[in-house]
Amino acid sequence: MGFAESISTCMGKYATFKGRATRSEYWWFYLFTVLVGWGATIVGTVSLGDEGGSMFSGVASLIFVIPGMAAGCRRMHDIGKSGWSLLWMVTIIGIPVVIYWLAKDTD
Repeated sequence: MGFAESISTCMGKYATFKGRATRSEYWWFYLFTVLVGWGATIVGTVSLGDEGGSMFSGVASLIFVIPGMAAGCRRMHDIGKSGWSLLWMVTIIGIPVVIYWLAKDTD
């Protein structure tokens, strides 16, 4: 799955937590959200100063929080884990484990 296809798939399944997401679909969408966040920060900083950069970045983060969680949940289903496994990211020790799971090949 390519960059544009993964974006359209993830935004099309905006709040769909059922199903599966391939590794490439998840990581291409993650890259897209990071790039949009950086772009929003740059545009906000140039147009409104430092506060504007924070505000634009915050709005971009709010827009992509639900589809990002949904894609992560579908990715966990693809490797045979529950979507609730993403909650391990809340703990410091769980972050590398979840990143490993997200990078793991499909079961």
